[in-house]
Amino acid sequence: MTDPKAGASRRDFIKTGGAVAAAVSVAQAATPLVHAGEDNTIQVALIGAGGRGTGAAENALKTTSGPIKLVAMADVFNDKLENSYDQLDKEFKETKQLDVPKERRFLGFDAYKKAIDCLKPGDVAIFATPPAFRWLHFGYAIEKGVNVFMEKPVTVDGPTSKRMLELGEKAAAKNLKVGVGLMCRHCKARGELIERVRAGEIGDIITMRAYRQTGPVGSAFVQPKPNDISELLYQIRKFHGFLWASGGCYSDFLIHNIDECCWVKDAWPVKAQASGARTYRGDCIDQNFDTYSVEYTFEDGSKFFLEGRNIDGCKSEFASYAHGSKNSAVISTAAHSPAKCRIYKGQKIGSKKDLIWAFPQPEPNPYQLEWDHLIEAIRTDHPYNEVKRGVEASLVTSMGRMAAHTGETITFDDMLNCTHEFAPELERWTMNGAAPLQTLPNGKYPIPQPGIIRDREFG
Repeated sequence: MTDPKAGASRRDFIKTGGAVAAAVSVAQAATPLVHAGEDNTIQVALIGAGGRGTGAAENALKTTSGPIKLVAMADVFNDKLENSYDQLDKEFKETKQLDVPKERRFLGFDAYKKAIDCLKPGDVAIFATPPAFRWLHFGYAIEKGVNVFMEKPVTVDGPTSKRMLELGEKAAAKNLKVGVGLMCRHCKARGELIERVRAGEIGDIITMRAYRQTGPVGSAFVQPKPNDISELLYQIRKFHGFLWASGGCYSDFLIHNIDECCWVKDAWPVKAQASGARTYRGDCIDQNFDTYSVEYTFEDGSKFFLEGRNIDGCKSEFASYAHGSKNSAVISTAAHSPAKCRIYKGQKIGSKKDLIWAFPQPEPNPYQLEWDHLIEAIRTDHPYNEVKRGVEASLVTSMGRMAAHTGETITFDDMLNCTHEFAPELERWTMNGAAPLQTLPNGKYPIPQPGIIRDREFG
């Protein structure tokens, strides 16, 4: 592969088909390894104790391939840390899988190091902080020989994408196992749908379309900062509102629909053009648009249309579809799970008389399956590294976002080689330090200005 520090190209990263096959084959590995600990217990550290981190820890502790326990936690907010601990303690009190006394609950920007230092080589660190911190935490885990599960997106700009690709290769060279929280790739329903698509059941894919049209999501709508918190910590707490922290609501929430469609297509788009707008923001001062409309183009000329909207009172839809030269398919129905994948005769999606196939219900939970696959890979020493695919999915997501924010056509290569790093020198930050983004004289943060600022997403 071309050195990512050089003029990297989409062709160096493009083909990653059959991602689930590697994960599924983990279950077929024969001889379990003895973990570093004599009792074969895998220890887990949670870095980022919000809702996603707590959920990931729950899934980790519910794996059944061997003994596992949580031994350390880290965050920059004490309330999040304690709320997460209380929830996990209640959930796993009887199984006694929570072993996180006060002295192993760490606060601050260096808390991730302290939590990882509680682990042995071969244990697992969960990274569920805002994505901006992903590369920094991952690098330390690799140094310590610790396996990793990281939430998506794993990058939000070009420089960190190149950095993460390099780190992914370092992790592979050390035989570390790395999972990325794109759980749709572990979904059995989607997996069977894709097998049928590959077998030609819908013909050649001509068009794909996806929708995440809901009301306000997460912390994407940010009010002016109160006086009892620093600028930096406020932006981290409201991370969905800031491009440097999360890629905004576009990257953090639309990535799953983008990734599942690209998996069905078995390709990444070569370019994107888009539009978007801020509509009903009221007093909100964050960087997000309310609407995003993106046209992705694949190398063969086929299209993928993505619609994102966060406005109350509008028609809601949360689904992905594929249209082939013979038939059509539902990739996901409403939210991420259950997918309820289906194939229809012709293009009349939803017509009962035209239904050809539907995955039987209920479906296994893909959030649990991704953890089952990762932990099984650790115990069996099966190769398992989802970093490259996670970076590619994050980069393609950023590519559509940048197209909307600049008003330009953005290619895969444009995004990968864009030099605008949203949070430079992040490794030097302290709890009392300055934020990477400051308000303008009007009290609002810099926002994208398509057609005016065309070489970067905000000034």
